[in-house]
Amino acid sequence: TQSTWGVNLVTDGLPATALSFNPTDDDIMDKPPRQYDESIVTPWLFFRYMVIGVYIGVGTCLGYVWWYMYYPEGPMISWSQLVNHHNCVSTPAFDCTMFKVDDRAPTMSLSVLVTIEMFNALNSLSENQSLLSTPPWCNMLLIYAIALSFSLHFIILYVPVFASMFSVAPLNLVEWVAVVCLSFPVILIDEALKFISRRIENRSAGYRQRLVKKQQ
Repeated sequence: TQSTWGVNLVTDGLPATALSFNPTDDDIMDKPPRQYDESIVTPWLFFRYMVIGVYIGVGTCLGYVWWYMYYPEGPMISWSQLVNHHNCVSTPAFDCTMFKVDDRAPTMSLSVLVTIEMFNALNSLSENQSLLSTPPWCNMLLIYAIALSFSLHFIILYVPVFASMFSVAPLNLVEWVAVVCLSFPVILIDEALKFISRRIENRSAGYRQRLVKKQQ
């Protein structure tokens, strides 16, 4: 249920639709036409997708790990205890039922996934242009879609009947700060990849200009 909500309904619903209304890049007319046999997804673009995808997976898992191992109000267990929780044996000093009855760690992971995807939707405003040159408000429909998606997510977290239905728990301010801290790097990573993409494009453009001059 959580996967259906987080991946299909929230992240792949409204924001994905709003992205179809993105404005064109300012330099679109400066780029040469694609070759008829050129792949839509180039090896470099595929690499970019892989990097972002890997971070989304890692960040989602880190939300779970953070709550169990580093959150001051959490159980503060060791890595060994966490990865072997299926074989956990309760003792007077360690209660294994926390892995079954406490929904806050899975909620952390779900919230990180939703937040990362919202940030990544902002990354998708332009394939190569920075958010500094293509700011989020250039597509207000995307802003509205993100706001509505977060509103729906807050409803399932803070309305008891929905929280029970989705097996989630309300998060406090400290937990939300951790969610944002784990999610925001996806913007920094994509900004770095976009910078490299622009350098590659500029180098290719310079090569084409030199080639034209030689032919003249």
